[in-house]
Amino acid sequence: MKKVQLSIYLDPEIFASLEAHAQRQGKPKSLVAEAAIGSFLSPDDSDRREAAIAKRLDRIVRVLERLERNDGVTLETIALFIRFWLTSTPALPEQSGPTARAKGAERYDRFVEALGRRLSSGSTVLKEVSVELPEAGNAEQDKGQAGAR
Repeated sequence: MKKVQLSIYLDPEIFASLEAHAQRQGKPKSLVAEAAIGSFLSPDDSDRREAAIAKRLDRIVRVLERLERNDGVTLETIALFIRFWLTSTPALPEQSGPTARAKGAERYDRFVEALGRRLSSGSTVLKEVSVELPEAGNAEQDKGQAGAR
């Protein structure tokens, strides 16, 4: 199909942008201008853009829901541990206070080191727990359905 020639006037800034884009893409300016005009006049362009934004928003919502679920698991775990600890651990006699504090500080340091090793390895208890949660299965199904769309 033979193309029709069009002469237009552009602001120097727009022309510089057109020229720079064409040079970066290694395409002729006329081809870049034709594609830009075609995209501007295309009625489907806004629909495609809206669909892409909706897809990204859906992905963000799934990530936020997973983070919210993980935070809930973490909070419940800490609360349950504290309740268990307070109900099952007897109070220490006053005379053993300094020794107990020193031993507690030592145990805490070992805990922090173990936590650092575990986090740096990428393996977390939360990942192990989320595999067992029924909601995690639903999230995986949602991912599969989103990919099929």
